[in-house]
Amino acid sequence: MLLLPLLLKATLLHLASGFYRPFRNGFYYNHIMNDNSDEQDKVDYFSGSRLVVEASRDPVYSYNGANITLPCRYRYEPDQEPKRKIRIKWSKLRDDYTKEQDVMVAIGKTYVAFGDFKGRAHIRQAGEASWHEASLVISDVRLKDDGKFRCEVIDGLEDESDVVDLRLQGIVFPYQPPRGQYRLNFHEAEQVCQDQGAILANFNQLFQAWSEGLDWCNAGWLADGTVQYPIRLPRKPCGGVHLAPGIRSYGPRHRHLHRFDAFCFSSALKGEVFYLDRPAGMTLEEAKQSCQDAGAEIARVGQLYSAWKFAGLDRCNAGWLADGSVRYPIVTPRANCGPAEPGVRSFGFPRKGSFGVFCYRER
Repeated sequence: MLLLPLLLKATLLHLASGFYRPFRNGFYYNHIMNDNSDEQDKVDYFSGSRLVVEASRDPVYSYNGANITLPCRYRYEPDQEPKRKIRIKWSKLRDDYTKEQDVMVAIGKTYVAFGDFKGRAHIRQAGEASWHEASLVISDVRLKDDGKFRCEVIDGLEDESDVVDLRLQGIVFPYQPPRGQYRLNFHEAEQVCQDQGAILANFNQLFQAWSEGLDWCNAGWLADGTVQYPIRLPRKPCGGVHLAPGIRSYGPRHRHLHRFDAFCFSSALKGEVFYLDRPAGMTLEEAKQSCQDAGAEIARVGQLYSAWKFAGLDRCNAGWLADGSVRYPIVTPRANCGPAEPGVRSFGFPRKGSFGVFCYRER
């Protein structure tokens, strides 16, 4: 009967001794990032002031390769200066607001960035009257940076946060490999998009593309592992004529066993796409060499789509691309240049033939 009281007493003595590592707000700060101000925290926590964190309510728009600032600031009500060093933590979130990865943590001018944000992220130091700065600066924005970011400010025991939505301006395009329709599992779909200078699109990007006119009857993988397709003009083979226009969904599919096409997302380019030709045309190997001779490389599908949308590339001559397909971009539809709508036309993956080539060169 004496065993339970003895165990309880031992536990309380262990907790009181301080020989345990405190985890606050889900993140442990070691001695390098800790100012050891626990006693000050205990004294000042009930000072009557309230921590307020405010981030941008509107999405922040950017593009691949740009530098961007995600606005976030904090203050106290009533106004006062911080009585200890403030911890600022940025995290990238999934669409359901669960954490995808840590971006960085900072105390004063000391900060640590994580993963592929190393060397690309820091806290903006400038501030304004009554507000303190917590904005995140990201350089060389990448396609997978698109999404939600949480700005978290930690003052002792008090923890407040807000969310900023970073959206990349880009284009969604459907992709089928040379083997034909519905040949890709999820992981293969991820890889083919990367091979074409793109990433798998997320739902928000596909929805934006649908709102701008994308109509495609073949289902494709999205970044969250769901399979969907956008329909503007309902028709029998695409879910039926009685369904309203919208995004049709197969829901989550098995990432190894199930096979579909892919919806890829590409953003604006750092360089330029241009066209080369010869009177007799070129084979694929000759096309690759011609681009190299011009100080460039043969363009990828995502680069051609981006040049069509953002640089207004309009060419009624078909050209080779890096995946072995032959395509051409039309901004202004005209006779002998395909359908009446703007778009990137495709001749598929010819095994033989002579065509021009689209090259890509970094600026």
